Amino acid sequence: MSDTQDQPTQPTQQPQQARNPLHGLTLEAIVTALQAHYGWDELGRLIPIRCFTLEPSVSSSLKFLRKTPWAREKVEGLYLFMLREQKRRG
Repeated sequence: MSDTQDQPTQPTQQPQQARNPLHGLTLEAIVTALQAHYGWDELGRLIPIRCFTLEPSVSSSLKFLRKTPWAREKVEGLYLFMLREQKRRG
C-alpha cells in the first residue's frame, strides 16, 4: 500500500478572500477606475501625492504606489469608499 492511499482527502475550503472586494483586482485596474470616476484633479485633491497632481498618468502612479505601501493603502481605501458610494446610490 502506498502512503497516498492512507492519507485522508482534504475537504474543499472556501477561498479566504471570497468577501474581499480587492481580491483579483490589479493595482492598475484600481487606479484606472479611480481616475475614470474622479479624474486626476479630484484624485490629487483626495490623495495629495505627486503622481496624481504633477503630470499624472497611470504608469507613473503604478511605479510610485508599488514602492510606497502607505500610499497604496490610501488608494485602496478610496477605491473601497467609491464602491460603497456607488452601491449606496444604486
